[in-house]
Amino acid sequence: MVRSKTVWATALLLTATLGAAAVPAVAAPAAAPLAAAACPTGWSSLGKTRSGSTSGEYITNVRTGRHACYDRFVVDVPDATAAQLGYSVRYVNRLIGDPSGEVIPVRGGAILEIVVRAPAYDPDTGAATYSGRTGRRLPGVNLTGYRTFRDTRFGGSFEGQTQFGLGVRARLPFRVLQRDGHLVVDVAHTW
Repeated sequence: MVRSKTVWATALLLTATLGAAAVPAVAAPAAAPLAAAACPTGWSSLGKTRSGSTSGEYITNVRTGRHACYDRFVVDVPDATAAQLGYSVRYVNRLIGDPSGEVIPVRGGAILEIVVRAPAYDPDTGAATYSGRTGRRLPGVNLTGYRTFRDTRFGGSFEGQTQFGLGVRARLPFRVLQRDGHLVVDVAHTW
């Protein structure tokens, strides 16, 4: 019994000594790619567009969320089905307000222009259904603690479509998802 404990202790000490000598000092960062491998892949930074019409439906809110691999931007269009939601999401050099043609400053290393084919006003009465103001930050959206998002701006709502500017850290891959009542834009933290 004493001999097996001695053999076991010697083997443990030998393994620890040889293992430490055999592992180079740079081996510890190898764990980082494993975490990144769990994130979604296959997204691109190319523009994404889908035609659609949301006759009678309108935008009521915009919100954001943080996830392990991406930051999320959500536009709420409560009565629209996924099949109705049309959009255009693309990187632009400058956010140009529609229809004013004025440049709207957006902070960040890159700017995503998000155009939703739904108004931010009631088409029947003309009353605003979303409290965004042209050129201003989006109301109720706080980007503190986000890894990718840097700024949000309301571009305006004109002729049945609404424009947003999303400032991001860099030109990163993104995806667009359509859900009943929501348009979702996810921007990855890394390539």
